[in-house]
Amino acid sequence: MTQSKVTNLKKNVAPYEKTDTKSSIRQLFNTLVPLVLLWYGAYLSLSVSYWLTLPIALVTAGFVIRTFIIFHDCCHQSFFKSRLANEIIGTITGVLTLCPYQQWKYSHSVHHATSSNLDKRGTGDMWVLTVDEYAASPLWRRIAYRFYRNPIVMLGLGPVAIFLFQYRFNRKGAKRKERVNTYVTNFSIVALYALLCWAIGWQAFLMVQGPVFFVSGLLGIWLFYVQHQFEDSYFENEEEWSYVKAAVEGSSYYKLPKLLQWITGNIGFHHVHHLSPRVPNYYLEKAHNETPPLQKATTITLRKSLQSLRFRLWDEEGKTFVGFKDVKKVLHKNNAAAKTIKSNPSLQGK
Repeated sequence: MTQSKVTNLKKNVAPYEKTDTKSSIRQLFNTLVPLVLLWYGAYLSLSVSYWLTLPIALVTAGFVIRTFIIFHDCCHQSFFKSRLANEIIGTITGVLTLCPYQQWKYSHSVHHATSSNLDKRGTGDMWVLTVDEYAASPLWRRIAYRFYRNPIVMLGLGPVAIFLFQYRFNRKGAKRKERVNTYVTNFSIVALYALLCWAIGWQAFLMVQGPVFFVSGLLGIWLFYVQHQFEDSYFENEEEWSYVKAAVEGSSYYKLPKLLQWITGNIGFHHVHHLSPRVPNYYLEKAHNETPPLQKATTITLRKSLQSLRFRLWDEEGKTFVGFKDVKKVLHKNNAAAKTIKSNPSLQGK
């Protein structure tokens, strides 16, 4: 992608980098009001049957995801024009989604600035090793990586590890504002949960909040995973890395059914979001539809997305994700190619 094309692409997306206060307020109402009513409805259904509670909790979890998208936009200062309004709503929705606003805002901004950069992995993203790195790792690291990338661990233990533990502690070197915000968020979560336990009993609280938390956490991790971990994604070292390519080629267009697209706040248009984080979620689809180059991004359907569970390692030579069972084959192919180049100096640099 030439510099002129990059400039034109950014220029084409710029008109959508605007906040519509009415749309934002409308989204607050059509997200938080159903969230509260559904949660209360799940509680009331306990007196009928827990088999009725579970599907209501599942729908409630969907609105937790939608609440998180509002939180996410606030972190990018794209939900309201006022920075203070974004911080207030971001902190409140952060309590509801168990995410400290300032802490998450920092790590996520690093994620955007370094996404798909092999030399700057480790903050705000998932653990990704290349085939060569995995092959050169000691046994303990390979076991740890396999454990981490196991779908049961990632989607089963992940929500507990991240939302209940990781986000409760400040990172090393965090500034005072970030540390205080984490403390305020933690205190507010404890206060809210204590109030609910007092009002309806801790057993009823756990029976409702347990599945809501687990399903929303699982879906949140899944959305983040699938939108960067697809077969022909984009990863490069610092000297060849491009922010625009990382956005358009390293982030997918997750084409979901309209209802799921609405529930997930259009986050499926992830390539648009990574290209321009200042585009609020309610303009992402429009930006995609009215910007032809963005329509060339990798499109992943709901069915196709399930295939991403087998993508574990990045093959730098093949520029693709591969599974653990492909490691030996890829290494053999890479070694053969290296020997060929070594024996034919004229091929070097090609």
